[in-house]
Amino acid sequence: MEKDCIFCRIIRDEIPSQKLYEDQHTVAILDINPVSPGHTLILTKQHYETTLDTPVEVLTAVAKASYPVIKAVITGMKAEGYNINISNHKCAGQDIPHLHWHIIPRHSNDNIHFPFFHCSPRTYPKGEMEKIAEAIRKHILVNK
Repeated sequence: MEKDCIFCRIIRDEIPSQKLYEDQHTVAILDINPVSPGHTLILTKQHYETTLDTPVEVLTAVAKASYPVIKAVITGMKAEGYNINISNHKCAGQDIPHLHWHIIPRHSNDNIHFPFFHCSPRTYPKGEMEKIAEAIRKHILVNK
């Protein structure tokens, strides 16, 4: 754990939180600045900054923990849907460099807007999509 990381301090009970769920690898807490009521964070107990820094077995544990947490958030908040948001690195909107998943309960007409949902979609110029797919595929094969 990192000494000054706010999430590590929450996990060590140095900062109060509303814990909703805990297992060997994860803790789920209510976000203190919720996008909507019931906005929950699933944190890794060990300090990892991003998805790619996190061992696969810990990522699997986060995904496994998300199932009962999402069900409870949706039921408890009588939500019609939900968003799962995972930001990696500051340029992608990660404010706290400790891996965490946002579970955001949603309702029709809740007036919550995520900026990238409202961006004008781009199209690939002819041939670019194939080049990009190949650039990605060759790294998937190399890094299996």
